[in-house]
Amino acid sequence: MSLSLQDVSKVGLLARLALTEAEVERMTGELSKIVEFVSQLSALDTATVEPLAHPLETRNVFREDEPQPSLTPEQALSNSPNHDGACFLVPAVLGESGAA
Repeated sequence: MSLSLQDVSKVGLLARLALTEAEVERMTGELSKIVEFVSQLSALDTATVEPLAHPLETRNVFREDEPQPSLTPEQALSNSPNHDGACFLVPAVLGESGAA
């Protein structure tokens, strides 16, 4: 299948590319070759090929998520420069009262 200059101009428009006439002519030949190659691939019999989510075999590289002892609230707040005994106190970001 060969693409026309109008096809490539439309693809350029959809891709929001400002192609010159010379670029449209050059891209017409290049995109036509790509479309022809994809057509060749579609001729292959893939009935016995299992679909893949990824071309390489993957495995989980993360450690198991196991519960660990956590800091007590006192330990967590011990190095905080400003806290009220239960929460970290930080400067307001969205306004003085913190309300939106």
